[in-house]
Amino acid sequence: MKPSPLFTALLFTFILSHFPSAAQPHLGQAASASPARTLPNVIVIMCDDMGWSDIAPYGGEIDTPNLDRLAQNGLRFTQFYNTGRCCPTRASLLTGLYPHQAGIGHMMNDKGHDGYRGDLNRTSVTIPEVLKTAGYATYLSGKWHVTKHINPEGPKHNWPRQRGFDRFMGTIHGAGSFFDPNSLTLDNTQVPPSAIVGEEIFYYTDVINDFAADCIRDHHDTAPDQPFFLYVAHTAPHWPMHALPEDIAKYKGKYDKGWDAMRKARHKRQLEMGLVDPKWPVSPRDKKAPAWKDVELKKWQIARMEVFAAMVDNVDQGIGRILDALDDTGQLEDTLILFLADNGGCAETYGAKPDSKPTPPEQLEPMAPGELQTEMTPHKTRDGKIVRTGIGVIPGPADTALGYGLGWANASNTPFREYKHWVHEGGIASPLIAHWPNGIDAERNGQLDDTPAHLIDIMATCVDLADATYPRVFHEEKNKIQPMEGLSLAPAFQSQPQEITDQREALYWEHEGNRAIRIGDMKLVAKGRNGPWELYDLAKDRTELNNLAEKMPEKVEQMAAQWTDYATRTNVLPWPGTGKKK
Repeated sequence: MKPSPLFTALLFTFILSHFPSAAQPHLGQAASASPARTLPNVIVIMCDDMGWSDIAPYGGEIDTPNLDRLAQNGLRFTQFYNTGRCCPTRASLLTGLYPHQAGIGHMMNDKGHDGYRGDLNRTSVTIPEVLKTAGYATYLSGKWHVTKHINPEGPKHNWPRQRGFDRFMGTIHGAGSFFDPNSLTLDNTQVPPSAIVGEEIFYYTDVINDFAADCIRDHHDTAPDQPFFLYVAHTAPHWPMHALPEDIAKYKGKYDKGWDAMRKARHKRQLEMGLVDPKWPVSPRDKKAPAWKDVELKKWQIARMEVFAAMVDNVDQGIGRILDALDDTGQLEDTLILFLADNGGCAETYGAKPDSKPTPPEQLEPMAPGELQTEMTPHKTRDGKIVRTGIGVIPGPADTALGYGLGWANASNTPFREYKHWVHEGGIASPLIAHWPNGIDAERNGQLDDTPAHLIDIMATCVDLADATYPRVFHEEKNKIQPMEGLSLAPAFQSQPQEITDQREALYWEHEGNRAIRIGDMKLVAKGRNGPWELYDLAKDRTELNNLAEKMPEKVEQMAAQWTDYATRTNVLPWPGTGKKK
């Protein structure tokens, strides 16, 4: 849907009345004067819990015409990586560091070690903090999720406005209802949905995209010669599976043949596109997921995927409105757009454990007008309906809370193994679409780039393109800032991807004890702190089916030692719970 006049009027009336300084972008203490219009705008759009193959440019059947447009007129990376989980990914993207270096090696809880504080630390600096020193305006629409302080009356030193963003609308917390999200915030004040959309239906994905589009238009009206950085951080398609009825209706019957057929069709399209190598066999269906012919409650299972697809579809619709805003203001040519996902498809049994029974519909007391939503999963809707979970509950409406389950997640990550949480390819492979008409060689339009790259490279890319200086010290305390870990992706935009490959020593991962290191085409990976190392040649076997560890023990030993050096240097080790607190 298009942004309504009511949405725009209420939103900016609220901002102007509560935060006069937010009416126009400001540069901050270290900013220079507005530069001549030679530096590109940068927009980073990230989805949450979306598998590598879910969008059409990576083999999916979900209708994503706007992402198709970006891919056809831009560049698709086939070996781009995230961290395998939402919080660490956001910390890594924002800081250009590995997540433990930024203090967020796990989630938003303090485990007693510097790598696991659950709060973005002050020895890191964010992309907006750096780009403001180069004269950029900075905006964030959507999910933050890099601080443990989410209460409206608590500390706000790590909220977006305090970490470099001129304007912010979104949620400080992570997942939650799409119709009534936890910790909904305008700048530094938490608000109910009515403060943003009035009496209109609040649907978070729409609101995120509409606010982003309004920031683009408002920026053009107030500071047309100033470049901007815009971070659009979606919660979709993370559970709960909430979608608008008209979007769900588009996918009725689309998944009646089940996850086996869907996975096979996606793999076929990936082969046709050249996204995957024919010599990589598609990984077998996860043993925990039954063959589709043996699935019970097929109607319910189909409905889960229909809602998931509707959520991704709605993201794409909103990206269309962002592109319209850029087109209408003449800024599309000068804007680098990066689209990616924070981790692989999610196999969690959220809301539908094997022994769960449907929650009966009941009516509770409605919430008071203006009451804040403080629960990650609300137990009731604003009008007082109890939120239903359990096997057989059809997802979509606000009074439901379910995920889409392992079988569909397995298909989302086609052709790879594993899921969110793990650091096999299914957990960490991310689509990355780069679109920049004035900065990417036209001959690269529609092409694939197999340069191995990582979230840590986005900071380096922004610093490079903005002609900014990455600081050695920052913040009021004059903290020494850790050096960037990433490399600029700009050479790949100019048909020189080998330059990145030649400079790359290795890429590293750790999450919940799951570990990996990639050196060239060789990847060493393990499940859990005590799981055995597995070794794969990704050039021949990116689906990780031919473990070479026994055949190449010296390689395993060498790469494992290098991973340990990394883990010691970046605060992965010592492991939390070992009693060796820092």
